[in-house]
Amino acid sequence: MFGYDDFLKFIQAFFVVYPVVTLIHLLGHIFFAGIFGGRGIRVIIGTGKILFSMRFLEVRRFYFWYGGCEFSALKYSNKLTKSLIFLGGSIFNIGSIFIVNYLIQLGILDASMLWYQFVYFSFYYVFFALLPMDMADGTLSDGKAMYKLWFNKNKDDSSADCQLIDEEKK
Repeated sequence: MFGYDDFLKFIQAFFVVYPVVTLIHLLGHIFFAGIFGGRGIRVIIGTGKILFSMRFLEVRRFYFWYGGCEFSALKYSNKLTKSLIFLGGSIFNIGSIFIVNYLIQLGILDASMLWYQFVYFSFYYVFFALLPMDMADGTLSDGKAMYKLWFNKNKDDSSADCQLIDEEKK
């Protein structure tokens, strides 16, 4: 039966944990884009009207749904560097899972529903990011974008949440 406590867990999961997992995923993409000389780096959390923007971070009204990142002009641009950018989000999510589990083992963090939700949504994010599929809007998952990159079929070197922006079109 779905009770009051479950409702609070739901609120925590979808309005706190999931946006944090999304941010970690996007920071993974941006980390690798930055290493390989990407400029114009921007992280967008959510969808809808802009709530606030600072430096490279933009938070939108529905901060708990969706996210994306943008960058332009990679200094080092080849299949390997672009693959690491596509994999970066999942690498960061998997790394965060190991860190949380390690901190729980050390007794620094308590094993709680919060961390269970964090690990659950991190696995969820990794699974659907790496699953090679087309999204409903025609964009590609990170896995499909990387697959098409290696077979010279990813025309714009972008995935659903990681966009390489052409500076001339800005």
